[in-house]
Amino acid sequence: MEARISDSFGSYRQFYKDFSEIASAQFGSGWVWLIQDSQTLRITATSNAGTPVAEGQLPLLCIDLWEHAYYLDYQNRCDDYVTTFLDKLVSWEFAEGNITA
Repeated sequence: MEARISDSFGSYRQFYKDFSEIASAQFGSGWVWLIQDSQTLRITATSNAGTPVAEGQLPLLCIDLWEHAYYLDYQNRCDDYVTTFLDKLVSWEFAEGNITA
């Protein structure tokens, strides 16, 4: 997975930065996804009930940005929630298991 991320984003650090920025910019209810687009990994955001599956894309992992996902633990600190997600909650084994050849 690390090699795929480096190939697609240049480095894990760049992936982390891009994912965090996209998540922070998501207004209202929605999701941020790491998807496989052909042999490349990309980050995309959807609002409300949107999903990359509806666009024919393969989701590898996502973060729920609806208030119910983080408000009790993080109040209005969505950025802290995103940081915790990336630092402690992501299952890279799960994401890698979703990749197709």
